Amino acid sequence: MDHDLLVALKALADPNRLRVAGACAAHPRSVTQLASELVMPEPAVRRHLERLVAAGLVEAAGVAEATAVTPADVTGAPSEVHYALRVDAIHALGRRLAAIEAEAGHVAEVSGPDGTVLSPAEAKIIRGFFRDDRLTTIPSQEKKRLIVIHYLRDRCFTEDRPYPEKEVNQRLALFHPDVATLRRAMVDEGLMTREAGVYRRPG
Repeated sequence: MDHDLLVALKALADPNRLRVAGACAAHPRSVTQLASELVMPEPAVRRHLERLVAAGLVEAAGVAEATAVTPADVTGAPSEVHYALRVDAIHALGRRLAAIEAEAGHVAEVSGPDGTVLSPAEAKIIRGFFRDDRLTTIPSQEKKRLIVIHYLRDRCFTEDRPYPEKEVNQRLALFHPDVATLRRAMVDEGLMTREAGVYRRPG
């Protein structure tokens, strides 16, 4: 996240500062007006304006000579200076956040072993239980466990052929040490068949 975006988000993170910004959105207001409307001490209003101006979210308006304002101007600003929300800056902030969200959503996509993109719900579960392509823990919740072992089955056993138990253990051990629980879960859920110590995909 770039510095300017972080500064803007921090400026809006304070509830009172957000109230000041919101009050400036309707029409320009002076420090005195803001203090009265928000029932807030003028020194506090000035401090909040200082942060909002520094973040580029609020600017002076309605005074010809006040073409630019710095934090120092806010602390010594005359009462007739009015402050307005920079709507263009808010819109730009929204666009940047939307772009970050879109980028994160793209990066967060998880593909199954066959290359198809998993559903958002399945991808969230896989990301939550895998770290560095290792299963961190076997889910206790049945729905999540089924998604995880189905994903593992398709990662470990791609061929339609018999798999001796020794090979099954070796393949599953690449992802988690409790191979017995994983083997049993795959059989119990019908994802693998087992006969005389030999496993294979059903059907």
